[in-house]
Amino acid sequence: MTYTFQNLPQEKQNRILRAAGDEFARHGYENAKMSEIARAAGVSVGSLYKYFDHKQDMYLHVIHSSIAEMERLLVILSQTQDDILLKAERIIRAIQGFSRDNPLLIKLYSGAAAQNDPVMAAHFAREIETATARIYCQAIREAQEAGDIRKDIDPDFSAFLLHSLFMMLQFSYACDYHIERMKLYAGEETRNDFVVKQMLKFLKNGLR
Repeated sequence: MTYTFQNLPQEKQNRILRAAGDEFARHGYENAKMSEIARAAGVSVGSLYKYFDHKQDMYLHVIHSSIAEMERLLVILSQTQDDILLKAERIIRAIQGFSRDNPLLIKLYSGAAAQNDPVMAAHFAREIETATARIYCQAIREAQEAGDIRKDIDPDFSAFLLHSLFMMLQFSYACDYHIERMKLYAGEETRNDFVVKQMLKFLKNGLR
């Protein structure tokens, strides 16, 4: 991202990022076209290359922006003194709502997580996981100190398992394959309350 892009009016920045996010989510990084992004955003292709050095630069910025939205939500939900299962319930419900309201962002996240390029995959792993790992690790350690959950589980690996579970839940409300996959296991019982109750029972048995 260049200073030229940063100096654009916020409305124009948002319009370009929305167009880029839609194109990357629908077609993936390799097949996304800068010409389509420019058309949808109402700017020229030449202008896009003044705002971003190359397609990868734009892709990374879009990924970062989409991840930041979910991170802000998780930080707010995690900064309470509530029991860890109550925190988990709030996060699960937030994930359900966010995923249904922002399916293209979740598809973009899914595409980034499935990158075949080792360099890109490593970059996205650091970008995507760092903040969530910190949030979940902290919540688990605090719960152990408060006696809310068992002390014989490793907080770091437990955070990995917790985030993996939540990540799959995100995909299951936004990505066609994962939507159908959840139906195979839950039938049509994919409404909010059923999923929340079942996930909390699963977490309770694992954490306590």
